[in-house]
Amino acid sequence: MKITEIRVYQIDLPLVEGRYSWGDGKFVEVFDCTVVELVTDSGSSGWGEVCPLGPFYLPAFGRGARAAIAELSPHLIGLDATETGVVNLVMDQALLGHPYAKSAIDMACWDLLGKRAGMPVCDLMGGRHGEAVALYRAISQESPEAMAAKIAKYRDEGYTKFQLKVGGDAKDDIARIKATRALLDRDEVLVADANTGWLMHDAARVVDAVSDLDVYIEQPCKTYEESLTIRRRTARPFVLDENIDGVHMLMRALSDGAMDVINLKISKVGGLTKAMQIRDLCVSFGVAMTIEDSWGGDIITAAISHLAHSTPERFRFSSTDFNSYVTVDTAHGGPKRQTGFISAANEPGLGVTSDVTLLGQPVAVYS
Repeated sequence: MKITEIRVYQIDLPLVEGRYSWGDGKFVEVFDCTVVELVTDSGSSGWGEVCPLGPFYLPAFGRGARAAIAELSPHLIGLDATETGVVNLVMDQALLGHPYAKSAIDMACWDLLGKRAGMPVCDLMGGRHGEAVALYRAISQESPEAMAAKIAKYRDEGYTKFQLKVGGDAKDDIARIKATRALLDRDEVLVADANTGWLMHDAARVVDAVSDLDVYIEQPCKTYEESLTIRRRTARPFVLDENIDGVHMLMRALSDGAMDVINLKISKVGGLTKAMQIRDLCVSFGVAMTIEDSWGGDIITAAISHLAHSTPERFRFSSTDFNSYVTVDTAHGGPKRQTGFISAANEPGLGVTSDVTLLGQPVAVYS
């Protein structure tokens, strides 16, 4: 399955709720999504997707993904897409950094590998654990009352895990956490995710104020060192996200005892190949994971479902179904939520297909 052509599509993904807000006053209303099609000499195509959470969340943005893919493409034509190790090595040698752009290509390679083997990607990544994957619902930052009302709504849809977007004014965030935790039962999970938005003194105030509540604290501050300081002053279970951007950072955090859970985003680490490496290390070291991505549509949701479903259940803290947050499809056959759960497809590859009626014409073609 040698790559003969790389087609790049751009599609806007508006939000069902209209706006997604998180720490430090950041928000997005329409996501700039890039879809990649790897065409091969076998006649089969593989599909990948990358969708940054705006240009100010991680070092990633939509136009940057497409520019990086243009840089990478000449080095990829003629490679066997199913040799994922070779493809990743070539990408890393041809372009330093830009893992998010490489993620879309790597995702498409796994799609082709599954099609060649006649197996779902999930099976190639270790096999299917359990019947389905439990999801969390992200609650966009608003007033405590509005956030509590949204949790009540999503509970009715079957969610039992909620990621509360905090990282604003400390007093408001304390009120948000208390108002939403009061709604939940003992077996329901609440994560207060600051997305790096607090300074250390604000984070210290919040973790002290909620010390008697059953709540997880996620990525309170911008840097690893700041977050580690807060980790050492609270007994609340602790999640690291933005700082865990590769194996080296994971190993440092494990050595420091810096977290109980990590948020493993596929594009942040460079694709499914590298995400699986981190996943397997976390299983070996006894660290649970939220398995997801920065954002996305049907293709990314499918990739999330395969990586998550092939992860032992006790290490799956949560996952997400981004295709339910947006109003536009990026593919046919993406996994759909069933009462707070999704399952990886049983079809070969990622189990999704795209066509130009959904995506329009490519914005770039490389051959």
